[in-house]
Amino acid sequence: MKTHYNILEKKIKIIFKNKDLLIKSLTHKSFDKNKNNEKIEFLGDRVLGLVMAKKLLEIYPGDSEGILDKKFATLVNKKTCLSIAKDLQLEKYILIFNSKNKKRIVEDKVLADTCEALIGAVYLDKGYQIVEKLILNLWSHHIKNSIITKIDAKTKLQEYSLKIFKKLPIYKLISNTGPKHKPLFKVGVKLIDTKFYNANGRSKKDAEQNAAYECLQNIKKI
Repeated sequence: MKTHYNILEKKIKIIFKNKDLLIKSLTHKSFDKNKNNEKIEFLGDRVLGLVMAKKLLEIYPGDSEGILDKKFATLVNKKTCLSIAKDLQLEKYILIFNSKNKKRIVEDKVLADTCEALIGAVYLDKGYQIVEKLILNLWSHHIKNSIITKIDAKTKLQEYSLKIFKKLPIYKLISNTGPKHKPLFKVGVKLIDTKFYNANGRSKKDAEQNAAYECLQNIKKI
């Protein structure tokens, strides 16, 4: 197992001073109820959040809080952590209880959680600067892709309405026509000082998005 840990250290380009800390970060509670990675995962989640929030503010200084929040959520969610865990092949290193008669399967949630635990362990062993460098390296592809994360029309209209009027936009289902397999929804939306702006969509959600876009266009906010 020591050889495996050495391979992982080479992958992340970090040699732990405290090997027990590395092992603990890879230990699931089913394997050891007392010495496992739950608390280190808690820490790693916060460290990841701090690094990502800082980086987003640096590279997108002109973005609104709403847009930054959407990009942030995409970068730190379990799906992205799972992707990083699979890139590192963490399933090979995790200590998890396994019956001798059962095939060893590591669930996606365990993988994603272990990714955060590994981050927490690096922070404890090496400090903020090293863990920041590691995270930005592992997440580089996802950070580059974050540029395409745009705020949707409905959210943008909601933010504007709350900021100006302290009220949510008002949506109204006008009609639902067409056959069941191909319905057509018509939805209207208005703000406190506007008329209803209507739009169609193949789902109520799409119609609301399209109506919000129409409203934003007319009040010249896009």
